[in-house]
Amino acid sequence: MAETAAPGNAGNARFARYLVNCREHVDGIEPFDVTGRLTRVAGLVMEAVGMRLPVGSTCVVSGEDASRVEAEVVGFSGDRLFLMPISEVTGLRPGAMVRYQPSASALPSMDSGVHPWRRAEDRARHLPVGDAVLGRVLDAAGRPLDKLGALVCERTAPLTSRPINPIDREPIRQTLDVGVRAINALVTVGRGQRMGLFAGSGLGKSLLLGMMARYTSADVIVVGLIGERGREVKEFIEEILGAAGLARAVVVAAPADSPALLRLQGAAYAATLAEHFRAAGRHVLLLMDSLTRYAMAQREIALAIGEPPATKGYPPSVFAKLPLLVERAGNAEAGGGSITAFYTVLTEGDDPQDPIGDAARAILDGHIVLSRALADQGHYPAIDVEASISRAMPSLASPEAQARARRFKSLYARYQRNRDLIVVGAYTPGNDPVLDEAVNLYPAMEAFLQQDIHERAPLPESLARLDALLAGQAGPQA
Repeated sequence: MAETAAPGNAGNARFARYLVNCREHVDGIEPFDVTGRLTRVAGLVMEAVGMRLPVGSTCVVSGEDASRVEAEVVGFSGDRLFLMPISEVTGLRPGAMVRYQPSASALPSMDSGVHPWRRAEDRARHLPVGDAVLGRVLDAAGRPLDKLGALVCERTAPLTSRPINPIDREPIRQTLDVGVRAINALVTVGRGQRMGLFAGSGLGKSLLLGMMARYTSADVIVVGLIGERGREVKEFIEEILGAAGLARAVVVAAPADSPALLRLQGAAYAATLAEHFRAAGRHVLLLMDSLTRYAMAQREIALAIGEPPATKGYPPSVFAKLPLLVERAGNAEAGGGSITAFYTVLTEGDDPQDPIGDAARAILDGHIVLSRALADQGHYPAIDVEASISRAMPSLASPEAQARARRFKSLYARYQRNRDLIVVGAYTPGNDPVLDEAVNLYPAMEAFLQQDIHERAPLPESLARLDALLAGQAGPQA
């Protein structure tokens, strides 16, 4: 047809202009208006009829006095759609109009070369990405919270993405300096690794994240504050992250008073931003506080739409969602960028075997455990080196460095097991040479593990100090 209608170069030029005109007209056409009506509101779930929409679609429910409630399709049963509100549910009445609201960025694009509806993520909500987000504090919908003006981004990205082929991922082979002595020397982390930070409430998880945000050698830092107290958002930004840390960072905040769907969306948005910078070849540090609140948000939604509880009140979909979020981090293809992620896991009642903690350990590349006993002694950071492990350390550290770390942990554990005997004076020196060495080195080991929040401990310095400590030279005290 093109050859018949447009012979020669002049015909080709006319045909190209014709296609441009067609595109301009198509882009200006509004999509069909898909509407339904609201039949039920019960707790966190709304039900609508008269519409056939896929899960993940965005809708707007019209309330009284021209109020609008945004909602997302989270499930269906027969002709009924289950909607979860993104904003506060006020002013709604039976029979209220529900209108499908497609994302403008999800409309067909002529530049892709592929029909957009062939990819599932094009139906998902799209939010802004790009360098313009650096230094900004955003909510889960991509709106600024910092009162620094409108966010102007040239690009948007879907909140869902296709996973990278595991065969194409670059292995974890490069050590990452996080600036924390205990982690650098004893739980060495690699670029592209996914680590869990396990702790109960009030043990300094946020402070430790702030130290890593300031001292880690990364191009971009993405912070996701999911389901935490609202007052902690400003405290984390001003007192923990600081101006220098915020300059190369973006903070996504979805505090505890946000609807469950926004808390899920905030975690997905933080992962999307990290993926965008990784695709640009940058090395990203993703800090998410917390993975437990993300799981609780999914539990609220799943129970509200009728999914049966399984393990300690958590429906099966919770344990299916966790790996989908975690696997978005990691290294890209060879020569590309990376996402090194730290996810905090709030252990309920300091129980490391709670369902979320147990599931997180299975899908992460290691875990750092904070001890309440150490925190109560004023030991900061309260890292329990006996219970902490990095699964990538064998491929990152030299055999000598691994041997030093094992020896340190062995001596430290030997002292802790005999601590009560030593304190009451029941221990007699000379009976156990290993315990004698542990007793002699314990003050230096305790000083090695402690670090002020404003002190940076580079990786080479941490390894050198550990070597000197085990050689019988305590080195400089913290």
